[in-house]
Amino acid sequence: MTDHTAAHDAEQSGPGSAPLIDVRDLTMEYGAVRALDGLEMTARSGQIVGLLGENGCGKTTLLKILAGVLAGYSGHVSIAGHAPGPESKALVSFLPDTSFLPDSARVSYCLDLYSDFFADFQREKARDLIGFFGLSESTRLKEMSKGMREKVQISLAMSRDACVFLLDEPISGVDPAARQLILDGMLRSLDEDSLLLISTHLVHDLEPLLDGVVMMRHGRVIAQGDADDLRAHHSASLDQIFREMYR
Repeated sequence: MTDHTAAHDAEQSGPGSAPLIDVRDLTMEYGAVRALDGLEMTARSGQIVGLLGENGCGKTTLLKILAGVLAGYSGHVSIAGHAPGPESKALVSFLPDTSFLPDSARVSYCLDLYSDFFADFQREKARDLIGFFGLSESTRLKEMSKGMREKVQISLAMSRDACVFLLDEPISGVDPAARQLILDGMLRSLDEDSLLLISTHLVHDLEPLLDGVVMMRHGRVIAQGDADDLRAHHSASLDQIFREMYR
């Protein structure tokens, strides 16, 4: 049984099963700046969770630690029972908030790159998404708008056979008309057992998709839970709750 299958099976054992992401007392400092301050959060499989907060609240630092690309923290972090490292990286697909693909590359080269780099990359799924977004595989990235490039990167990131998808501000630089298409594309290829954790401050656009919410401020989680429960408790939409909390 592969790690991936085992992780999925472990997550299907019912409400009492361990969370797919478990973070306790997570602290990360850059010199004198404390980016994460004793952060606590959990997230389960089969959910789309919004990681919400202002710029600079620690969302990107948290995602990088979960993705296994940032070390030097203290506290407990586990992804499907693994500390961040080679085993967890095999289960996690991470889309950073900055482009990591060469400007001169064609989309077809980007597909080759992912095929070479990730054993679990599903090329046909990526090609389907690229077609869904109306993009050509022969186009070079430098000829594309920011929104088009974002669509390429999302197509690649969402086409790994991962348990956990971490997307850092995937629609922040995209015009409002294109946002819904991108969100539709994410859902198009998402396995129902996977966890999709999306950091954003565009709560209004993402609200219809979200099963759960983690709200951050100053490196800590100030609210988290089921989206419907939070709406019922506050008698307000997530967007309204977010605006009230961050006034």
